[in-house]
Amino acid sequence: RKRAMFARALSWWSAALRGRSIPRRARHVYAFESRQPRIDETAFVAPSATIIGDVELLSDASVWYGCVIRGDVDKVVVGRGSNVQDATVIHVRSSILGDGRPHATVIGDGVTVGHSAILHAATCADHSFVGMQACLLDFSVVESFGMVGAGSLVTSGTVVRSGELWVGRPARKVRDVTDKERDFIRRSADAYVDFARRHHETATPLR
Repeated sequence: RKRAMFARALSWWSAALRGRSIPRRARHVYAFESRQPRIDETAFVAPSATIIGDVELLSDASVWYGCVIRGDVDKVVVGRGSNVQDATVIHVRSSILGDGRPHATVIGDGVTVGHSAILHAATCADHSFVGMQACLLDFSVVESFGMVGAGSLVTSGTVVRSGELWVGRPARKVRDVTDKERDFIRRSADAYVDFARRHHETATPLR
């Protein structure tokens, strides 16, 4: 067991010497073919999260327990101070299965993606909000301060405009976002930056 721990530590230090950042608390981070994750040293990746391939996590981004982010056939970006909450799955559109139209998944800055959401080849602009168990399909877009309600299905190519709340399966606009909700979107992102710091510093496995 000690030998295995030493080998893991040695591989991480070797990565650092090669100029690759070591994500805070990350355990399941994998290259895929020529695609490698790029994770800012201030980003938090929970130990049970899995990051694969061309995935970029910018400063103060957080990826929580049980998440899977798979950038095997296109790119995934998680912006500054954005949080991808527990059990969320993020993937991309391949050229082979996407009729020659591959597409990345891009999450801007200050975005909250709630627990158990699914994002597939979708775009979330800065300060947008995706509720728990919502699903965003290929080429869908949530603009800045757009909100997708919990459990909603945003169908392929749909655009949730800035300042709109969409709910349902399929999702439809129900009203405009209130000033209180805009403030909540900002506070949610800021709070999760702090939560990530606290988990990095104090979450300890029990033996």
